Amino acid sequence: MKNILILGAGLSTNSLITYLLENAVENDWHITVGDINEQMAKRKVNGHPNGSAEVFDINDDMESWRTIAKADVVISMLPARMHHLVAEKCIDLRKPMLTASYATDEIKALEEKAVKANIPIMMELGVDPGIDHMSAMNVINRIKKEGGELNSFYSFTGGLVAPEYDNNPWNYKFTWNPRNVVVAGSGVSLFIHNGRYKYIPYHRLFDRTLTRKILNYGEFEVYANRDSLKYREIYSLLDIPSMFRGTIRRPGFSKAWNVFVRLGCTEDGFTLEDSENMTYREFINAFLKYEPNVPVEIKLQEYCQNASDPVVFEKLKWLGIFDDRKIGLKNATPAQILQKLLEEKWKMDPQDKDMIIMQHEFKYTIGNEDKMIVSAMATEGKNQEETAMAMTVGLPLGIATKLLMSGKINHKGVVLPIHEDIYKPVLEELETFGISFEEKEYMLG
Repeated sequence: MKNILILGAGLSTNSLITYLLENAVENDWHITVGDINEQMAKRKVNGHPNGSAEVFDINDDMESWRTIAKADVVISMLPARMHHLVAEKCIDLRKPMLTASYATDEIKALEEKAVKANIPIMMELGVDPGIDHMSAMNVINRIKKEGGELNSFYSFTGGLVAPEYDNNPWNYKFTWNPRNVVVAGSGVSLFIHNGRYKYIPYHRLFDRTLTRKILNYGEFEVYANRDSLKYREIYSLLDIPSMFRGTIRRPGFSKAWNVFVRLGCTEDGFTLEDSENMTYREFINAFLKYEPNVPVEIKLQEYCQNASDPVVFEKLKWLGIFDDRKIGLKNATPAQILQKLLEEKWKMDPQDKDMIIMQHEFKYTIGNEDKMIVSAMATEGKNQEETAMAMTVGLPLGIATKLLMSGKINHKGVVLPIHEDIYKPVLEELETFGISFEEKEYMLG
């Protein structure tokens, strides 16, 4: 019996653990779930005869070595900052590792060691990164095989609340890590358009949005991701004239969010004095002029032009940023204070379902014809356990694990799912779970 070790039992592991347990008997697997919280791990295993749970702490060197040594393959669902610690142990013990997270520079530096150990360290097997790679490469390689030349590749992904449960003025709720939403886009976003490099500084990022209609879900807006250019090398499109990757939100989100960016409320590099005794109204006022006789609402509208838009102002007011209610966070950064407020207002209600939506746009030339392919996917969660996010992160990771265990993946080193022997069977099986792409082709010019 082969032992699959899953490290971490958080929200994103639900679909992964369920999938592997459902395939365990047929494939003669034992699934071990290790987490710092043993009770959480036990709940995920749910008494399955081919599953077990145990305490796992990556910082306990002796015990973590012992646990990994017993495994045939390791799936790391720990916080991203811990993956390299797992990867180093897996390399030393010659155990293949898989995860949904980005291949960081720390991980990439392990390439040579992983090759020498004759194992794969398989990264970016979730949704974004993950399904985005697989679905993009599926079309890119097909275009190349037909003799086409890519001129433009645009790709967008968003984690949103499903339309039926979209019932607040922001048309947004937290379906994933709130902190990542609050600090998203900080730094400079860069992409290429018609051979020209474009740079958007953070304070202008939410001024520069695209508009798209996606499937039958209506209109969305897209803001640029931090670095679109690195995907030229990943997708073997080094000379492509246009490449852009972005994040999907509902129309109007960016205009309102930009108020917080321009104020400085998303800054995370300094703390506010006496923040625990500060009210939310005082928090906003701290970024505005000292005019004690002028209401905060008026000062904000004068300072940030977007806030004077009645629709935007109602969004801000609904959040409670003008409330005389104490924050209660000690030594907090502006981003932490904003996150605390948003977690109260943007939380998913018990009956809510989330949605993952993704769209790729490929413009290419074949013969004397200019064409465009639009490939789009949307999937809604089933409930608060089987969320769209958990399914689109866990299922491709689980399918890739099955392929690896059955000897159908033989890559070594640090591996992304950009190879046909990985993405083709993963995409085919994802379709059986209702996660599929709808393609449309257009003639241009």
